Amino acid sequence: MRSREQATTKAPSERFTGDAYIDVIVQGEEPSRVRAAFVRFTPGARNGWHSHAVGQTVHVTEGVGRIQSRGEEIVEMRAGDTVVTPAGVWHWHGAAPDRFMTHLAIWEAPADGGPETEWGELVTDAEYDARSADTAR
Repeated sequence: MRSREQATTKAPSERFTGDAYIDVIVQGEEPSRVRAAFVRFTPGARNGWHSHAVGQTVHVTEGVGRIQSRGEEIVEMRAGDTVVTPAGVWHWHGAAPDRFMTHLAIWEAPADGGPETEWGELVTDAEYDARSADTAR
């Protein structure tokens, strides 16, 4: 069965800093709860702090990005890298300051029908610019 194509949407400014574009790949219908989307970030763009009820996997397909879990160091991501964030862990991800980045985001809706994602505040410039061990790579 071929899935219904959806138009690319611009990520909302209340959840993203900078310009990012989302292409939904799948939003599974019961009994499937899988969700997947390509997200294309322009240099310096990132989403706000958020957590997923059942966790999230991010696979970078091109470019260079950053990801950070609350209280942890920023990790640099490059094409081919896969990062798993466990259920309920607050985190953000986006492009490096001078590079585009595209990732495939994969997550699930919770079985109880509750919210998939909880959104918090936007990532500040100071948080985004914090030096990490990986930025020297």
